Amino acid sequence: MKRSRPFPCLPVIAGALLIAGAMKSTAAVAAGSAEAGQAKAVVCSACHGVDGNSFNPEWPTIAGQNPAYFVRSLQAFKSGERQNVLMAAQVATLTDADMDDLAAFFVGKQRQGRAADEKFVRTGERIYRGGNLESGIGACIACHGPQGNGNGPAGYPAIGGQHAAYTAAQLRAYRSNQRSSDVNQMMRNNTARLTDAEIDALASYIQGLR
Repeated sequence: MKRSRPFPCLPVIAGALLIAGAMKSTAAVAAGSAEAGQAKAVVCSACHGVDGNSFNPEWPTIAGQNPAYFVRSLQAFKSGERQNVLMAAQVATLTDADMDDLAAFFVGKQRQGRAADEKFVRTGERIYRGGNLESGIGACIACHGPQGNGNGPAGYPAIGGQHAAYTAAQLRAYRSNQRSSDVNQMMRNNTARLTDAEIDALASYIQGLR
């Protein structure tokens, strides 16, 4: 077991990826109040941890998530665009201000470092950093950055250190169109060509990013 390590990008797209990935994308400034969000986050802690680092690998870590994506996710659960019985119940009464406050609280929390499974690192790293030209899979680094910090202003989520089990489940949900909350179908289009083995490798590699 070890953390994900650097791997050279495919030369054909290396220049574009380095430009996109060079920005160590940090979360945009949240509109809400972190102090107010702390009080409202008590109920969230049951699944996501008091600091946003979940202990169950099937539940996402939300610490350090960029506020734009955080709020958009809550809105998607509330509108039914994303389906989850537990989350639907939790967000039903949340106002826009509540969502902004929660985002402000969790964006300031530090994601815990996790390790990637060594047997998956090379394949996961190759796809994350360089995609797969033969099958037309784009490189994850272009939107999510070298360390998986995402792109706050663009609303692309921070994914580095996320539980592999959760990430794999979401990639499969996008692939099957079970999840359709992605902007311009970017995730659905990209995951449509991923194999189960590639998804497992990617998810493990992402878990080791920090």
